[in-house]
Amino acid sequence: MRIDKLLWYLRLCKSRSLAQIWVDQGHIRINGNRVTKCSAAVHSGDVITLPRGEEILVIQIENLPNRRGPAEEAKSHYLCL
Repeated sequence: MRIDKLLWYLRLCKSRSLAQIWVDQGHIRINGNRVTKCSAAVHSGDVITLPRGEEILVIQIENLPNRRGPAEEAKSHYLCL
């Protein structure tokens, strides 16, 4: 799944275009590697690092979502590290 779509599905970004901006600016990392393309693939078990206000959020993807559901459903797809 594309990183921009995943961040939007998991409700970590308000919009997919905001996720694309974060990726273009180099704020997102997958397994420690900086992502520069929105089409970068994310798989189950990957560790994603992203900014959340003044903090850095590190999550591990448990399984990939099929849709952008409610917040509780979105939280069930990842584990905060």
